[in-house]
Amino acid sequence: MAERLEAWLEGPRQCVLVLDGDARMAGWIAAERRLSLEVGERVEITALVVDGTARRGGVGRALVGAIEAWAREQGVDRMVVRSNVQRQASHPFYEGLGFARQKSQHVYRKRLSP
Repeated sequence: MAERLEAWLEGPRQCVLVLDGDARMAGWIAAERRLSLEVGERVEITALVVDGTARRGGVGRALVGAIEAWAREQGVDRMVVRSNVQRQASHPFYEGLGFARQKSQHVYRKRLSP
């Protein structure tokens, strides 16, 4: 994880923010600027983690708001977040922040041999 975080922070198109709580991390968010041929430039939230004891206390909202500000600083006017269909509690959260559901999809993964 430390190596991935270090590589992530070196790039100007990525952003990781941490919100401290009382003697522990309340939450963190990662986002990156992505260019798609289909829709152009956007900022995509790639991870949002809020400590269980801090949920429903505004931590997630504050972290997403900070990424929205970062996106504006980058000159990007579109944000995307993906949420697994099994994470039912996250769907109303994102919709409450103004995100609109666009589609459902399957994700396929393949591990490549060296």
